[in-house]
Amino acid sequence: MNDKDFQELNGLSDEMNVSQVELGGLFKFGRNLFKTKNPDEMVDNACKQSLKKTLTAFDLIILGVGCIIGSGIFTVVGIAAAGSGENSLGAGPALIISMVLASLACIFSAMCYSEFASMIPVAGSAYLYTYATMGEFFAWLIGWVLMLEYVVGYIAVATAWTGYFMQLLQGFAKYLPHIVTNPPVWFLYDWQTASKMLTDKGLDPLVNIPHFFGIPISMNFPGIIMTLIIMCFLIKGVKESTKMAGLMVIIKLGVIAAFLITGAFYIEPENWIGTGGNWWQTFAPNGIPGILMGAFIIFFAYIGFDAIATAAEETKNPQKSLPIGIIGSLTVCTVVYVLVALVLTGICPIDKIDIAAPVAGAISDVGRNKITDMVSGLISIGALTGLTSVLLVMMLAATRILLAMSRDSFFPNILKKLHPKYKTPHIITVLVAIICVVGSAVLNISTAAELCNFGTFSSFIIVCVAVIILRYKDPNRKRPYKVPFSPWFPLMGILCCTGLMLYSMKFLTTSRVLFPLWIVLGIVFYFAYSYKNIRKSERE
Repeated sequence: MNDKDFQELNGLSDEMNVSQVELGGLFKFGRNLFKTKNPDEMVDNACKQSLKKTLTAFDLIILGVGCIIGSGIFTVVGIAAAGSGENSLGAGPALIISMVLASLACIFSAMCYSEFASMIPVAGSAYLYTYATMGEFFAWLIGWVLMLEYVVGYIAVATAWTGYFMQLLQGFAKYLPHIVTNPPVWFLYDWQTASKMLTDKGLDPLVNIPHFFGIPISMNFPGIIMTLIIMCFLIKGVKESTKMAGLMVIIKLGVIAAFLITGAFYIEPENWIGTGGNWWQTFAPNGIPGILMGAFIIFFAYIGFDAIATAAEETKNPQKSLPIGIIGSLTVCTVVYVLVALVLTGICPIDKIDIAAPVAGAISDVGRNKITDMVSGLISIGALTGLTSVLLVMMLAATRILLAMSRDSFFPNILKKLHPKYKTPHIITVLVAIICVVGSAVLNISTAAELCNFGTFSSFIIVCVAVIILRYKDPNRKRPYKVPFSPWFPLMGILCCTGLMLYSMKFLTTSRVLFPLWIVLGIVFYFAYSYKNIRKSERE
């Protein structure tokens, strides 16, 4: 063999070595993407910097009811019963069946959340459950989606909160200055909404909306003030926040009780079953399609129970309390929803239901007297407190998701620091509040609510899938609570949520585009920062 042959062999050997290095690097890259975390390791890491454990099962039920019974009971109920156009058939009095169907669709996901929450009692909810089963990359994606769900959902609820708050102030128009009860639109709405309202009135938004260095100043200022108040409560401590939520839950349940008791005296059975022989036509005017559409609409009134799982690390006895809190809050809310639907459809014919304010409107329509006027006013107060409790729980959930992701180095380490006195993630809480304030200037309520729904459906589906995967990968792990009839119940949860998600896309426009863009942005951030930061933390 001559020198030329040796050089060719050496060159070939060098190329093979380079190829092996490249393949090795590619294999390592793929392994990092799908590297899972051991649940025991998650619990141990959380114990090193644990949040203060103060919550009981009752506290968790209060948090769940506080988040679930909010805008849904005061607004969505009317849409689900009466419909809102040809693409939204009303269920009629059969709304009670729709509510049961929606709760059943929710309970499958709730059981999966309960199994994970009792097994991995750490702040993080679906994000950590995904990390334990599908690996780092999918954990990042679901965490990114959960941030969308809670933060953008918060913005939507804050907008609704401002609407009810202004209604309450307008009730005191005789005693308050006109500027207080009727402020300019730029003081209440995002720029897009305010511009449309001014344009519809024939006014120029560029003239009527103030600008600061060329930037329009138009956002939900009352909602921003409430955001800052809630931020302070959450920094002070979750137990104090739970007390606040508990007080608001008592108020709104008392208001709902006043509606049920007062409305019971005005129920006319003919509104349920009609006067002729065809009772089904009155009970379910749009038949099975109307009942299913009602279930689809009312499903959004149940969103919020998953926020309980984010408080797992602050629960005294999470293995027992979390399943009770999650399933218990769903049960309480279902009973309340069914009773409200019965009274609402019993005192008010379907064609006369006020879609914007169905509960307050129904009481006003039965007859004007001191009692009904007082109850109608109380309902407005109940709606305001109900939305406030939803805001509290949503911000709590968002901060706990970010805390869990910061612990895993997806975000800068400074975010995982706890307040030296209150033992709460104060830096993250301030950051979330700032994001909510900025978001109130650029997102309107409908787009925000739709994006929130996409995030919710995605997290429900992922958790159901994760339960099936972990049952297969680690069947012997101790599970204080187990989803019965697995994998069939998790599969039912996947089927129900996927079906509702795909069905909703038929009617959506802007959010259907923004949601994929949010996912793409998350992927770019992961590879540009998070992946590198995680590898750096592993070397330290």
